[in-house]
Amino acid sequence: MMNNGATSDVPPAGGLWSVAAVASLILALLAAAPASAETLSGALAKAYQVNPELNAERAGLRAADENVARAKSGYRPAVSAAADYSRSRSRYDNRLGWGITKQAMNPRGYGLQVNLDVFSGFRTKNAVSQAETQVEGGRETLRNAEGDILFLAAQAYMNVLRDTAILRLQRNNVELLAEQLRQTKDRLSVGDVTVTDYSQAEARHAQAMSGASSAEADLRSSVAVYRQIIGSEPKKLNAGKPLTKLIPKTLNKAIALGLRQHPAILAAHHDAEAAALQVKIVEGEFYPTISLSGEVSHRYDTDLHNDEEVSAAVSARLTVPIYQRGDVSARTRQSKEALGQAHLRADATNDRVRAEIVSAWGMYESTRARITAMQAAVKANEAALAGVREEARVGQRTTLDILNAQQELLNMRVELIVAQRDHVIASYAVARAVGALNARALKLNTEYYDPADHFDQVKNLWVGTSIPVAGKQ
Repeated sequence: MMNNGATSDVPPAGGLWSVAAVASLILALLAAAPASAETLSGALAKAYQVNPELNAERAGLRAADENVARAKSGYRPAVSAAADYSRSRSRYDNRLGWGITKQAMNPRGYGLQVNLDVFSGFRTKNAVSQAETQVEGGRETLRNAEGDILFLAAQAYMNVLRDTAILRLQRNNVELLAEQLRQTKDRLSVGDVTVTDYSQAEARHAQAMSGASSAEADLRSSVAVYRQIIGSEPKKLNAGKPLTKLIPKTLNKAIALGLRQHPAILAAHHDAEAAALQVKIVEGEFYPTISLSGEVSHRYDTDLHNDEEVSAAVSARLTVPIYQRGDVSARTRQSKEALGQAHLRADATNDRVRAEIVSAWGMYESTRARITAMQAAVKANEAALAGVREEARVGQRTTLDILNAQQELLNMRVELIVAQRDHVIASYAVARAVGALNARALKLNTEYYDPADHFDQVKNLWVGTSIPVAGKQ
């Protein structure tokens, strides 16, 4: 667990840290953290609500919902109205002496036509089923994207904590080496050390200043990524803890759970089902089709001036395909190959998820061991530094020995911070790998997005172009 009360508003270094404070990674600062400080759960809730990539996935799913309404349109009639108006003038000159006849007419009329497909080789039924299957797959894809964004948000949060703690260590090291340089200079003036000792202390101080500058740049970069993923600047961040509640007890249980519920696997299965339905849709073009049409019209001045005509007609049409130039046959074979491809991709997704689970689990276990090792290393290096300093007082150690011991201790402290950060991230990686990383499982304090709300609003709509309010994000 990375118990780090560091804040992204990095304070200036204020003297040397105690051994206990560094070993526990600023537990004292954590205890004094204000109640208003940001938590990892709160940051994840922000990312869940405002992350543009996640909201784009939601918008894409809402667009896919409309495919169901489009497919259902095959069950509905197409209705169209038409009207026309024209003017005509005619002059008839009878050369037998009957005189000249003139006539002015305004042919006009309006009508209504209705067309309905009664049977289309089950293509409409299969198209509706395919669209619904694609929506189910889209929901799993959205759930997978949600897990990815929450993982990136947790990573960004822990990176800010890690880099803040490292910057504190580096700034503290600068203070420590500045004091060491001052003491070495005083001792040089009285002849206790050589110019070489002073030069070594000066070089280490310059190196520490460079390290602090590099750590500050790393923190700025992590803050920028935090802003990108979570949508706000990090202010004061509380400790991040491993996500133990969503991690299975054993690797075998994790693999079984992941293969059963991972959204990428479920989405791949839905893709295969949609591909199978596509085969049926294309094969439906071999079947005969039956359609009905009805028309009513009202016309004026059709043949004579001021005449009027009302007509109505209903007809049924049977179309039997005999030869379609090989196009439907080719598309049928093509859709069957696509089905085979979808099954192979589903198998590949299973293998990929399994590999991700094993990798994440190994990282989780190794980081836990690294923390124990680094804590022991920090304690040993603290004892070694204290011993070197005592030996240096009696002339048994040089200034370079002290500097090396201090640098080794700093390195181990940094490694401990990194190990603690990696352990938290590894726990989130395991949860993501088994398909359990989502807002509801984390019980985030936020309003959950339910894709079924928009789907239920549009799946049976006959008319209307406005986007349902509940479907907006």
